[in-house]
Amino acid sequence: MTKTYDPTNIFARILRGEIPNKTVLETPHSLAFHDINPQAPVHVLVIPKGAYVDFAAFAAQASAEELVDFHRACAQVCEMLGLTGADGYRAITNAGAHGMQEVPHYHLHILGGRVLGRLVERA
Repeated sequence: MTKTYDPTNIFARILRGEIPNKTVLETPHSLAFHDINPQAPVHVLVIPKGAYVDFAAFAAQASAEELVDFHRACAQVCEMLGLTGADGYRAITNAGAHGMQEVPHYHLHILGGRVLGRLVERA
């Protein structure tokens, strides 16, 4: 089932320059910026500039250039923020209602700077 992209979502508005952000990195196909409600000492969002609802849409529909640019931007952000050492980081993407996706534009959360605990509670 294809999900319809909502061009009024907050990330689309950030990409259009309608809402300011604290940019960490901008590339031809991606934008990384600090989360306005950080859940860790380091909490950056990386978004593609294209209109993709979630990871599945991005992986299936993005061009090779967009895919490479996005993943290399994520790696560059981790390096820039000092997260590539032994302490590490967490990269999370959410999709749909069960995944608790809040903004219907594909984005990757990069979190670090402290022990983050379990991602999912054990059943």
